[in-house]
Amino acid sequence: MDIAVWNSIFVAAAYFLYFAVILTTIFVVILDNRSPVKTMAWILVLFFLPLAGLILYIFFGRSTRKERLISRKGYARLSKRPMAAYQAQLSVGGEHGKQRLMDFFNRVNNALPFAGNKVTVYTDAVSMLSDLLKAIHQAQHHIHMEFYIFEDDAVGRLVRDALIDRARAGIKVRVLYDDVGCWKVPHDFYEQMLCEGIEALSFLKVRFPQFTSKVNYRNHRKIVVVDGNVGFIGGMNLAERYVKGLGKGVWRDTHVRLEGKAVYGLQTAFLTDWYAIDRTLLTSEAYFPKIPVQGRVLAQIVTSDPVGEWRDIMQGLMMAICGARRYFYVQTPYFLPSEEIMAALQTAALAGVDVRIMLPKRGDSWLIHKGSLSYLSEMMKAGVKIYLYKKGFLHSKLMVCDDVLSTVGSTNMDFRSFEHNFEANAFFYDKETALALREIFLADQKDCILLSARVWEKRSWKNKVTESVVRLFAPLL
Repeated sequence: MDIAVWNSIFVAAAYFLYFAVILTTIFVVILDNRSPVKTMAWILVLFFLPLAGLILYIFFGRSTRKERLISRKGYARLSKRPMAAYQAQLSVGGEHGKQRLMDFFNRVNNALPFAGNKVTVYTDAVSMLSDLLKAIHQAQHHIHMEFYIFEDDAVGRLVRDALIDRARAGIKVRVLYDDVGCWKVPHDFYEQMLCEGIEALSFLKVRFPQFTSKVNYRNHRKIVVVDGNVGFIGGMNLAERYVKGLGKGVWRDTHVRLEGKAVYGLQTAFLTDWYAIDRTLLTSEAYFPKIPVQGRVLAQIVTSDPVGEWRDIMQGLMMAICGARRYFYVQTPYFLPSEEIMAALQTAALAGVDVRIMLPKRGDSWLIHKGSLSYLSEMMKAGVKIYLYKKGFLHSKLMVCDDVLSTVGSTNMDFRSFEHNFEANAFFYDKETALALREIFLADQKDCILLSARVWEKRSWKNKVTESVVRLFAPLL
C-alpha cells in the first residue's frame, strides 16, 4: 500500500479513537447520576465542542463527592474539644422553626450552635481591615487565616507585614490560601512569610497532571481566628479592589467579627482544612480556650464542600426559604440557582412571602452575569422582587428571614458555591442580628433599581438569546 492509503487509515483510526473517547466520556457522565440539568450541560459541551469539551471535562467535570479529604476518625478527634465545651453549657432552646434548621446542620454538618456571642457587622473593607489588623496586633498565642484570595498588593502586603511582625514576636501564625484563587500572586510573596516562620500553605495545589481534576474544587472560605476567641467570616478577601472598588463604583461586601463560643466553629473549620492539606492534627486545648459570655447572639458555623455526602448549606437554605412566613431577603453577586433553590424561592413568593433578591447591575464576569440575568423573568413571574445594585459591584452574600434568622458568609447563590467550592457561613438565630442585617439590605435597596417585569421583557432579542445560551451552561460556570 502506498503512503496515501496509510495516511487515510491513520486518519480514520485517529477519528475512531477520538470519537470513542468522547462517547466513553459521555457514557461516564451519564453513569455519574448527577442532576439531569448538569448531565445535559456536559453532554452538550462534549457533543458540540468535542476537543475543548473533553479538556474542560478533565479539568472541571469529574465528580469528587465520594472522596474524603479527612477521615471520620480524624474529624472526631478534632471536634472533641469544642464538643466538650458545648456539652458543658446549658442546652440551646428556641422556636420550632429555627430549632429544626439548627438540628439539621448539627446532624449533617457537625455544626454546633453556640449561645452568648457578640457580632460586629462590616459593610466596607476599610473598617473590616482596621479591626482585623487590631486583632492581629493583639494576638498572644496564635493567628489562623484562610482566604480564597490573598493578593500581592497594598492590602495584601499590609496584612502580610502585620502577620510577620507577630511571627517575629513568637506568635504562631498559619495561613491557608487557595491555589487557583492566588495563581497570579508571585511565589516570593508567600516565600517571604515562610522565611519569617509563618506556615503558609496553598489549598489543593494544582500541578499537572496529577491534580488537574482538583482545579474545579476551590476553597472559597474567608476565615480568621485569633487566639481561639475572636474570629472573622464573610465575603471579603485580602485584595485592594475590596477597598477601592472596580472602576468608578464601590465594592459593596459584608463581613462579620465574632466574639464568643461560636469561634470554636471557625477554629474547627480552619483546623479541618489544615489537616486536609498538612496532615497535622491540632487539638491542643490552647486552640479552644474557655470563653465567657460575650453577647446574646446564638450562632452556628456551617461549612460545605464538594466531597461530602450532602450539599449542606444549599439544603439548609432550602429549609430556611420553605420555612419563611413573612419575608426572605437575599444579596448575592451571582444568581445561578439550582432547580431546588429556584423552586423554593418561587414557591415562597407564590405563597405570599415577600421574597427579594439583590444583584449587581454590572457584574465582574460578563459570562456569569449574563447567566444570572436569564433567571430573572421566571423569578418575577412568581412574584419575586429583583433589585439591581447600581452604586458599584455588590459582592455581599447576605440572607435574612422573618426577623429571626440571618446568615453571612462566602456562599453565593449559584451552582459553584453549592456543589464545587469549600464554603463557610455563619448562621444567626436572634432578632437583633436579623434586624441589623435587614436594615443593611434596606439601606442598599435605596441604591438599587427595582426591576419591572414589563420593562424587562422589552430588552433586546440579542440579550435574551445570549442569556438563554449562557444559561444552558449555568451548571458548569
